[in-house]
Amino acid sequence: MPTWRDGKLGLPVRDAVKLFPELEKYLDERGRLDFSNREARILYNRAIARAVFGLDIEYHPWGLVTTPVSRYLFLKTFLRGGERVLEIGTGHTAMMAIMAAKLFSCDVAATELDEEFFAYARRNIERNRARVRMLKSNGGIIRGVVPEGERFDVIFSAPPYYEAPTKGVLTEREGVGGGKYGEKFSVRLIEEALDYLKPGGKVALFLPDKEPLIGAIAERGRKLGYSVRDVRFKAGTRWRHSLILKL
Repeated sequence: MPTWRDGKLGLPVRDAVKLFPELEKYLDERGRLDFSNREARILYNRAIARAVFGLDIEYHPWGLVTTPVSRYLFLKTFLRGGERVLEIGTGHTAMMAIMAAKLFSCDVAATELDEEFFAYARRNIERNRARVRMLKSNGGIIRGVVPEGERFDVIFSAPPYYEAPTKGVLTEREGVGGGKYGEKFSVRLIEEALDYLKPGGKVALFLPDKEPLIGAIAERGRKLGYSVRDVRFKAGTRWRHSLILKL
């Protein structure tokens, strides 16, 4: 299991600077990193990916700066190792797909819609020598993207969850899930997943600490015949949820 020397997942800033000396210009007089700066966040998370997980991750200049620790903790809530898995929307880092392949020894397929993100994802997969099969999405979620007849033990995603565009760092495709609470994309995903899961298979969704959003997805899941489990976990200073829906 990946750990750091204090037994907790993470990386002291001083050790991150040793890996990426250019981080030093983003430190204040007390040695604290300016996390409001995008380049500083990218370099720090690249350092964590390398030091803690042994991964070399390239970030797109305008994509979401995904944090390795939160993604790893999410995967640990539902992967045991060796499963056949599908990630919906792997993004430009392909970080979770790579972790599933290299850290959990899974047979991985992953989808991505955006052309530039797809290219970045493929480069990250190749750079890390991960066995991940990439599937180009045409705007679909699972149907029309994944060949009919394929079945998976787990389908997982960090889905878009805003109901409307935001002014943050997320692009509209990354951020807007639609619906009253941002649940529309996730609900469609769990509906389509029914035809692609093995008996006893499950869907896992990486979600923010937004009760109405989680409640709306969970309610639809139960109506579709899933059993639903919500695992709340803390990554850094933020709470996150792994919503696990099992057949």
